[in-house]
Amino acid sequence: MGGEAKPESLLKEKRNEEWELAKKQELEAAKKNTENWKLIYNRAKQYAKQYEAQEKKLMQLQREAKLNEGCYVDPKAKLLYIIIRICGISAMHPRTRKILQLLRLRQVSKSEECERADLQERIWEVKQAENALTDKSIVEK
Repeated sequence: MGGEAKPESLLKEKRNEEWELAKKQELEAAKKNTENWKLIYNRAKQYAKQYEAQEKKLMQLQREAKLNEGCYVDPKAKLLYIIIRICGISAMHPRTRKILQLLRLRQVSKSEECERADLQERIWEVKQAENALTDKSIVEK
């Protein structure tokens, strides 16, 4: 009536094979994770060297300008150009209205150049949905 009775040795062997397979997959995942971390670490080292060289070059240019009795002017930073279309600021939530006022966007179809945009939260668009960047796997996709 019930299931067919199987010898204990076969059940034990099957259980051990499943355990070995799970352990193998776990080790492969750990190995892949360490490889990812090594790659990330090496990239970070490379970026640090690059930024350090850039800082040294900037300091050297400033020193040369000072020796020549001039002054060094940094090249203009990249601009962020914002265009926002709104239906009017009067019927908005106060927090949204304040943000737009700080960005100097008080009128309908107004645009503004921002030299520096400080964002408190990085937003990543994934399949037309906004999710906060909480994990590296989102970026890797």
